[in-house]
Amino acid sequence: MSRPARAIIDLDALRANLQRVHACAPNQRIMGAIKANAYGHGAVKVAKALESQLDAFAVRCFEEAFALRLAGITCPIILLEGFFSADELPAIVEQDLQIVVHTAWQFKILLSVQLSKPISVWLKVDTGMHRLGLAPNDIVLMYRHLKQCTSIADPIRLMSHLACADDRHNDMTVRQSDIFFELVDTLKAESSLANSAGILGWPQTHADWVRPGIMLYGVSPFPDTIAKQSGLQAVMQLESALISIKRIQKGEGIGYGSTWICPKTMLVGIVAIGYADGYPRHAPSGTPVLVNDTYVPLIGRVSMDMIAVDLRSQENAKVGDPVILWGKDLPVEEIARLSGTIAYELLCHVNVVMEA
Repeated sequence: MSRPARAIIDLDALRANLQRVHACAPNQRIMGAIKANAYGHGAVKVAKALESQLDAFAVRCFEEAFALRLAGITCPIILLEGFFSADELPAIVEQDLQIVVHTAWQFKILLSVQLSKPISVWLKVDTGMHRLGLAPNDIVLMYRHLKQCTSIADPIRLMSHLACADDRHNDMTVRQSDIFFELVDTLKAESSLANSAGILGWPQTHADWVRPGIMLYGVSPFPDTIAKQSGLQAVMQLESALISIKRIQKGEGIGYGSTWICPKTMLVGIVAIGYADGYPRHAPSGTPVLVNDTYVPLIGRVSMDMIAVDLRSQENAKVGDPVILWGKDLPVEEIARLSGTIAYELLCHVNVVMEA
């Protein structure tokens, strides 16, 4: 029998979350973010499940897009970081990919390069996040230059990214929207602004295209809510099994550093999961784990490939019993909060066998 640690991907939940996007933005086109291996869920698997129900996919770079093309994905694909050198452009054109132009050197290359056919471009506007994007004052001139360039396909679209949409009380989103839509109105261009938080919490940001990311995978983009409160279903269940059970004497320490001391003689279970598998090393003692559908606390430090759990409430537990680390009945948002991180990071770091 193989090691029991695995991630179960619920494609029906994935599709249901996409329908939630449709319900929130019924008049918009949808660009599904499947960068970083679909946030750890398997980009090819996710793309095949969703391709017929949305309008485009977004990835980080050519390599991610090429893997999708090799797998037979024909849907439009946008490279969110654009191209990294002029040498990439022929392959990008050959694979019929769209690019985000976010910096002046990319713009200059596009004006001078000769391509076998025109390339589709999204101009990214820095409306205040100050990560990627061109200054709003430069966009109109750049847009008009690109319109005259024979290497650029019509239409040229505008894009920006929301910095604080996960905080529904922060007026930064309003300020960014005002800057962005002033440019959209000036250029009469197709546009995209809303991420998952924008889709769910800021309908005024929906524009022509919405870009769902984390919500597709059944995670709330808001730090004060979990998936169910946003009408979403968890897509990944991280699970394993008990591989050892011992009765440990009162006063004995558990795991590296003996940081957790048994308050009484008790059963301690060992689960085949650890930080090498993507379970957070900084999950503290008390973090909930499901053993036989019952919550038990993590105890001691997380090891590379094992954790210990308190089985005082599970006296009948046995080796081989199922363990769930997060999923439908144990929100990944809660594990992330207790571990001092975000669900995005936990999902992207999963490194176990995946099953759908």
